[in-house]
Amino acid sequence: MANIIVGIVILLIIGLSITKVIIEKRKGVKCIGCPHSGSNNKGSNCSCNISKLDK
Repeated sequence: MANIIVGIVILLIIGLSITKVIIEKRKGVKCIGCPHSGSNNKGSNCSCNISKLDK
């Protein structure tokens, strides 16, 4: 019984993650994990990694 519950929880987490990615891609977000992905410059690329390289 515990294995079934663990399996359902894992499938639920995967399903919710896929749903989040699909919703964000429909909004036009390029970089879903980036905190700047919701900014007004949607045409530009995500610059999350650039700030790390400058330091």
